[in-house]
Amino acid sequence: MQRRYITVDVFTDRAFGGNQLAVVLDAGGLTTAQMQAIATEFNYSETTFVLPPHDKANDAQVRIFTPVQEIAFAGHPNVGTAFVLASMAKEPKPRLLFEEKAGLVPVDIVREQGRVTRTELTAPQPLERLSRLSAAEAASCISLVADDIKTDIHEPEIVTVGNAFLVMELHSREALRRARPDAAAYGKVLPRDGARSVWFYTRDVPAAEVPCERQARMFMRGASGLVEDPATGSATVAAAALFADLDPVRDGELKLTVGQGFDMGRPSILLTRVRKQGGKIVSAHVGGQCVQMMEGTFRLAGEG
Repeated sequence: MQRRYITVDVFTDRAFGGNQLAVVLDAGGLTTAQMQAIATEFNYSETTFVLPPHDKANDAQVRIFTPVQEIAFAGHPNVGTAFVLASMAKEPKPRLLFEEKAGLVPVDIVREQGRVTRTELTAPQPLERLSRLSAAEAASCISLVADDIKTDIHEPEIVTVGNAFLVMELHSREALRRARPDAAAYGKVLPRDGARSVWFYTRDVPAAEVPCERQARMFMRGASGLVEDPATGSATVAAAALFADLDPVRDGELKLTVGQGFDMGRPSILLTRVRKQGGKIVSAHVGGQCVQMMEGTFRLAGEG
């Protein structure tokens, strides 16, 4: 059986930027072990597998795998998978509904001149603010010291809207650039409250990197140890929800443009918006552009 796949670069408007994603379109009949093996073979930060939905009112069941494990929800896999499916459709819907382990994930489709240009997901779960860490403890994960961490707005904190991350703010762009994962310290701090990755950012954005209002990086566990991710939608939307929760604005929409992957040579632009009503978060969203890169087929040994 020939199974189709398409790869896309997500959160970018040019090839070889953003975050790589493989989308396996004909995933019916694959076992969990086979999906994991295929994701490890692609060795992208995530690979998605598109299956028929359990509920016909939805558009697809989407399973998401890193090279080492299946995860309940992630950002760029939803943005990229929706882009692929909408681009293939003769008459794409304005919104796709994906069934995932974290819940139902809506992804809105933006079209211009008959072409899909951008997709935007809605986080499947409300913001949860979990453990807080000391500046020294959090800084040790990324080979920095407590003085590099900015704590006047929020302390290093684990947050989630479907996938948990340790989020911390740095004082400077220089500190962001200087950060490196420290495996020993990382192993002492994480996992905690479901968080296995650390997303850190700064408001100190040089003019050359505008229109970004934040610059961020993210370290996670990969097949070969700790690796950096060029664009992390699920962390970015969780952080955007945290920022909105801290903001005194009670009603309205808070928008934020986040850059990631710049220090890896894979610049990514993530567009977030969070809606508040009565001082409470109503919904959190992240989206961006995508570029299709490759397509092909594969056949697993032993299949027909």
